[in-house]
Amino acid sequence: MLQTLRSLLFLAGMTILTFIFGFACLFTIVLPYKMRYRFITTWSACNLWWLRITCDLKSEVIGKGNIPQHPCIVMANHQSTWETLALGPIFPPLTWVVKRELFFIPIFGWGLALTQPIALNRNAGRKAVDQLIEKGTEKIAAGRSILIFPEGTRTPPGTKRKFKIGGAMLAEQSGAPIIPVAHNSGSFWARKQLTKKAGTIRMIIGKEIVTEGKTAGQINQEVYDWISAQRDEIEKD
Repeated sequence: MLQTLRSLLFLAGMTILTFIFGFACLFTIVLPYKMRYRFITTWSACNLWWLRITCDLKSEVIGKGNIPQHPCIVMANHQSTWETLALGPIFPPLTWVVKRELFFIPIFGWGLALTQPIALNRNAGRKAVDQLIEKGTEKIAAGRSILIFPEGTRTPPGTKRKFKIGGAMLAEQSGAPIIPVAHNSGSFWARKQLTKKAGTIRMIIGKEIVTEGKTAGQINQEVYDWISAQRDEIEKD
């Protein structure tokens, strides 16, 4: 009961922070992209701080030294809202691959649009993959890194979902290396559940996976194997 009340307090604070930053971020449109991105991800950092205060939910990040300075494709498993907050402050500015419908969320969608993501219509099938490859290659050539959740949707702990091929196809076409990321956020912040468990979420950032000379299928399998193995190991703890 107490943890539920603490989770309600977190939700209230997150809502207030979203309103404040949502309106404030409109004024960042005149700033250079990197400054604008860092301001917007401050919203994420504040929410993570508030999560520690209210729900006693902390995090441990292993492998920050594996984050490169050159453009890459970050591929992470997706279990909850937590990683959508955590990845922005940890990595250099990322171009997110998101579903287009997120732009329609009032206030939140404004800030998201200002980070210049690649917004896809998930019902477009092959056209969405082609758009990802085209836009992603352009972003990488311009010096930006791409963030993709290859599962395509949030997947509960202990459940395995086949990785979508789009991110691997982008890697094959662009030659950009992949930085794999695994975590166990869903063990503490479950999908569609209000109450957050106290504890420490673990995130592991792996060494870059070279993609040049490999097919999309080979790349996808290598990333899947690494993330699955690391996630399984974390979830044992």
